[in-house]
Amino acid sequence: MRNSIAIATFFCVWFITLFMVLPFFARTQDEEGSVVPGTPESAPHKINMWKVFAVNTIVAAVVFSGVYAVVSYLNAQ
Repeated sequence: MRNSIAIATFFCVWFITLFMVLPFFARTQDEEGSVVPGTPESAPHKINMWKVFAVNTIVAAVVFSGVYAVVSYLNAQ
């Protein structure tokens, strides 16, 4: 796999896994007990995006390593 294709694939995997990881660290306003008037109770209270990005990068690296292994195996045959 060429470097440019590997980088592009990693970024695609990173954005796909972002939607999987994002809800793990979200707490609703109802769970925190401080609902802002005019917003739904299920709205997020506070999300630490740096933590989400860090965990997402680790998950994306694991997924990408699997994709890279499969592509390398198929190209070797």
